Amino acid sequence: MPRPTTAPIGVVLARTAKAAGQAFDQALAAVGGSQPIWQILIALKTHQHTSQRQLADAVGIQGATLTHHLNGMETAGLLTRTRDPENRRVHHVELTDHGETTFHRLAEAAVAHDNRMRTGLTDHEIATLATLLRRLAANVTTPAGE
Repeated sequence: MPRPTTAPIGVVLARTAKAAGQAFDQALAAVGGSQPIWQILIALKTHQHTSQRQLADAVGIQGATLTHHLNGMETAGLLTRTRDPENRRVHHVELTDHGETTFHRLAEAAVAHDNRMRTGLTDHEIATLATLLRRLAANVTTPAGE
């Protein structure tokens, strides 16, 4: 078998994703946030009065891990949780004013990070990259032969 002349695309993609993720973590941490907090805040901003179960699905965090993050965010005054009066097992989660302020601070950092990632790329290149990434994802999520 001949030696590859380039690194496998999966390796390049994994390394790029790791570097981008670490840079995003650093950008959020610099303004007092984290990716889980950002994901929870943005999900709450787009779906008001969300139950914890719906929030876990939207964020892609399992229930126990989400509860851990929500406990910390509630202690920090970013959100409130109330029981549904019709189903005591369901908790509704809402942002506080402090949560709103934090959301906007993290949003600024997220936009700045996105702008940094786009440096030197044209709109056409970004659109092409997005298309290629979706195709790569489809290649590994669609059963072979389909």
